[in-house]
Amino acid sequence: MNNIKLKSMLEEFLKEDLGDGDLSSESVFAESDKGTFFLIAKENGIFCGKSVIETTFSLLSNETVAEVYVEDGDSVKEGQQFARVTGSMRALLQGERVVLNLIQRMSGIATSTHRAVQKVEGSGARVCDTRKTTPGLRMLEKYAVRTGGGYNHRNGLYDAIMLKDNHISFAGSISAAVKKAKQQCGHTVKIEVEIESEEGLIEAVDSGADIIMFDNCSPKQIKEWIRHVPPKVVTEASGGITEENLNEYAHTGVGYISLGYLTHSVKSLDISARVFRQEGVL
Repeated sequence: MNNIKLKSMLEEFLKEDLGDGDLSSESVFAESDKGTFFLIAKENGIFCGKSVIETTFSLLSNETVAEVYVEDGDSVKEGQQFARVTGSMRALLQGERVVLNLIQRMSGIATSTHRAVQKVEGSGARVCDTRKTTPGLRMLEKYAVRTGGGYNHRNGLYDAIMLKDNHISFAGSISAAVKKAKQQCGHTVKIEVEIESEEGLIEAVDSGADIIMFDNCSPKQIKEWIRHVPPKVVTEASGGITEENLNEYAHTGVGYISLGYLTHSVKSLDISARVFRQEGVL
């Protein structure tokens, strides 16, 4: 993860929440008041977000000490206390919501990805994400997918060519779209083509596509059509794939399975925060 970018993102998130100041904490506590902040898992899952915890509180006060007892990708159990932050009570309370919002979501993505990876185990297929991420959070969400054992698809429109149905419609055909893309892109840029029919698959292979995406195809169709794909061409399945049918898709012979639900409809992992004064519980 890009720590410079992370710091910049967290600064913006804190500015959004703090505005001109924290009325609640600043009206009740002095700058010299110290306390301890604990993070506790309220359900089983995969933790993700250690850097978020450490960086957020350091931005609020350089006197805070963050101790995270687990690493990204570690399992956490219900009731487990996995982090302790000590320092200014104002800083702890000001960073609480930003930290929880992010690590709950990131841990939820990591947990969901971990489950998906377990379902395809032994098939040879790899689980990957999509661009269906929350605007502004793509770096964190894709990092969470990797933390859960998955792989990243392209990060944005800038790092790979993916010719979808609308590109093909505008270009006139798969062959025309691939030809124009090859004329414009460098030799290091991969070209992926989305297909929905056997005829489209054959055309995509013949036109020199590097990656074939079986879009909204059934497992039966993929098993029948994949014989047209030479070994050098990477294959991917996407669209309509859920936890319930994931294993079936994994055994069609495709190399990758991209899952939008990992990021666009994830359930956050339930994590709570408890704050203590030095002389006792608040």
